[in-house]
Amino acid sequence: MNTIRVALGQINPTVGDLAGNTDLVIDYIGRARAISADLVAFPELALTGYPPEDLLLKPHFVRDNLEALNKVIAATHDLIVVVGFVDTDGSDIYNAAAVIAGGRLVDSYRKNFLPNYGVFDEER
Repeated sequence: MNTIRVALGQINPTVGDLAGNTDLVIDYIGRARAISADLVAFPELALTGYPPEDLLLKPHFVRDNLEALNKVIAATHDLIVVVGFVDTDGSDIYNAAAVIAGGRLVDSYRKNFLPNYGVFDEER
């Protein structure tokens, strides 16, 4: 029987602090590696902080978030990592989770059911 060791990156990202959040994710990837984890999963929008709200209206913020994702990808050569980020197809943006393995982005999942009540305004 094969065993898969899963680690949870239970971090508290700061909204808008792409550099700090990226460093935090990379630090926790190192912690997962140190305990011989095979996979480490991070929270929704871990790179941008949640909720990023109007920061998503700034094209440079979305672009910088993708550059931050590339830094995470470079740090994951021997682990599978699932991390939240903002994806884009060039015109629309998406709350997404990146699946990284072997030092490359192998897939991403875009959130389908966006909350739009109380403090949530994700449909906007």
